[in-house]
Amino acid sequence: MENEIVEYQRPLTAVQVRAQVQLIQEVMAAVMVKDVHYGVIPGTQKPTLYKPGSEKILSTFRIAAYPKEIEDLSNYDEIRYRVKVHGLSMLDGSLIGVGIGECSSSEEKYKWRRPVCDEEYNEAPEDRKRMKWFKGFGDKPPYQQKQIRTNPSDVANTVLKMAKKRGQIDMTLTATGASDVFDQDLEDLPEGVVQEVADKKPPVKAPQKKAPAAKAPAEQVVTVKVISVASKDGMKDGKPYTVFTIFDEEDVKYGTFSETFADLARSAKESGELVNITFTVGQYGNKITNLELSPVAK
Repeated sequence: MENEIVEYQRPLTAVQVRAQVQLIQEVMAAVMVKDVHYGVIPGTQKPTLYKPGSEKILSTFRIAAYPKEIEDLSNYDEIRYRVKVHGLSMLDGSLIGVGIGECSSSEEKYKWRRPVCDEEYNEAPEDRKRMKWFKGFGDKPPYQQKQIRTNPSDVANTVLKMAKKRGQIDMTLTATGASDVFDQDLEDLPEGVVQEVADKKPPVKAPQKKAPAAKAPAEQVVTVKVISVASKDGMKDGKPYTVFTIFDEEDVKYGTFSETFADLARSAKESGELVNITFTVGQYGNKITNLELSPVAK
């Protein structure tokens, strides 16, 4: 209609934009914990946002993450999902932003695993096993490790959740302007690419006075459901080692060198039982000090 008045939403002012970025920074400083809500890769300009951190930001801006569109792109030898996550206002349900995430069982960390024993490796078909080269730790030479193909169906749920997580983080960064504070989800980049980024370390600063000895980190205890258990081999001082990473339902990571803890976590994953994880938060993330089955009903 000629005389109809159309009301347009006014754009944010420069002051409002700065206030929005400042709010994210304040939430990061006051509420978020390094290696739980975000991580820092040496050589990068900004920290990497994790799923728990994106949930803190979405809660701050009253945005609900809704995985509205899920595409199943799987075939006979690959599980693959693409998820579009819509960000809806908790106040009136209006659409604020959309994020896209994709994940596939053909990604390196899902496609291959260590064999249980040499017999399993030897009996596997030639096209289902390989010898992979790994970069040595520090100045140690590269080394090889036996690997066999993972059954794609075993990681189907993990792949779907990872696609949803990536879509949610993408939506969080774009809908709230958090890209000014956080980087892309670098934890999902291939291992070699992450290592290249980490190798680009900032210039060494001048020596400073030695700080007083820090207190031992306080232990925390959580009761969680184990979603997956990953392992990574390395070499230190000429000796091989294996570090295990346990993921819970919120995609929070807990690390340990204990094969006993890792085996117990795998057993709990298969049975669906909850576990009590005692851990400390340090330079390299959440370090497990104890892991046991929880008496809480699953």
